[in-house]
Amino acid sequence: MFKRLALLWTLFKGDARQLWSALRHPASPGWLKMGTALIALYLFSPIDLIPDFIPFIGVVDDIVLVPLAIRWLLKRLPPEVAAASAARRSA
Repeated sequence: MFKRLALLWTLFKGDARQLWSALRHPASPGWLKMGTALIALYLFSPIDLIPDFIPFIGVVDDIVLVPLAIRWLLKRLPPEVAAASAARRSA
């Protein structure tokens, strides 16, 4: 189980780095910035699909939805931005 969590954390960290790199790219689209802002707003908002005060389950929605939303944004990047951010991610 811990190996799976470590793998998920590594994937999330890599996706977060790639998203950050894509945001800093000069050709990054406006929708990427808006989508990232909405993800951050959801993450820090007191309004959740499942309230955080419910033990374990309240945090799971954040743990699942935020990485999925980041991956969804990354898959829709323009090819030149995706290539540049992926290159920075691996560096």
